[in-house]
Order: sequence, then structure tokens, then C-alpha cells
Amino acid sequence: MKQFYLYPLWIRLWHWINALLFIILIISGTRLHFAVGNEFLAFESAILVHNVAGIMLALAWLVFFIGNFVTENGKHYRLRFKGLIGRLIRQSYYYAIGIFRGDPHPFQVSAELKFNSLQQLSYIGVMYGLMPILIGSGLFFWGGNLWLIAITHLVVAYLLVLFMVAHIYIITTGETVFSNLRAMLTGWHKENGYD
Repeated sequence: MKQFYLYPLWIRLWHWINALLFIILIISGTRLHFAVGNEFLAFESAILVHNVAGIMLALAWLVFFIGNFVTENGKHYRLRFKGLIGRLIRQSYYYAIGIFRGDPHPFQVSAELKFNSLQQLSYIGVMYGLMPILIGSGLFFWGGNLWLIAITHLVVAYLLVLFMVAHIYIITTGETVFSNLRAMLTGWHKENGYD
């Protein structure tokens, strides 16, 4: 099977640091949100952990943002509008029905296009839409506990947790359950594997 290098080291490091920080933020944020009856993490410690992890996540996002402008990785976030609706319908159908029937994957990963259209829109929405809102609302918390900021931060956090669950599921839909995970660990992707 032919393989090609799809995930450079900086993307893999960023990905796993981002994942770790996100898990820390989920745990500490849950502790802050449900302040009563949880002795797993002291409330004051949860504030410190959440703030430090939040700053580190913001810095990691900034590395990702700048990295996409100074490396070739940014090309994977440029939408191709021609035929987009058809590609989205085919990909959605595949994930909802076709994958369970053993249909062939409608998208083949390549060095030029590592995301299918549905993934691309999801990642653009998360990384260039939701993440700046989450980071901005988190920073505004330091200025005071405003209800609208708190609700915005919480809703965006829930959306990102939902994205994370979907993301973890999608990585299991490759040629084997672990082939996509292996690609994010080693950088190498099988050419004929599913994305």
C-alpha cells in the first residue's frame, strides 16, 4: 500500500497539545459549572487550572492560525465552492447510511486535499469560528461575570465538546479503526484508506 506524509510534526504536536488542553478545560470547566458537591478538584484550584489551560489553548490556537498562513497547511482550509453542495450531500449520505452498507468512500485523501468537504466546513467553523468566540468569551470573564458572556462561553464549549465526540467517532471510520489515529501519530496516511 502506498503511503504519503500528510501531517507534519508541528500539526501533530499542536493537535495532541490542543486535545490535552481541551480535556483539562472540560474537567476544570465542569468543576466550575457544577460547583456544589464535587470534591475531585477544589474550586479555587479549578479556577487556576482552567485559566492557565485556557491561556495555553489560546496560544496554541494562535500557533495554528499563524501556521496556516506560513505553511502549506492553510491550503486545506480553502473551500472549493464549485460542486460544494453535491459533495456535502454525498459525504453526509456516506456517514449517515453508506458507511453502514459498506459503500465506497466518496472522498479519497490526498496530499493536496486531506479533508472531505464536510470535514473542511466543520474544521473551518470550529477553528475560525467557535474557537475565537470561546477564547474571546473566556478572556472577557476576567473583566467580570456577565451573564451573556457566561452563556456564550458555555454554549460554545458544549458545541466544541459535541465536535470532539464527532471527531473521535470519525477517526474510527478509516480503513481500520486505528488507521486514522496512526496517521495523526506518525504523519503518514495510506493512500487508499478512508479519511
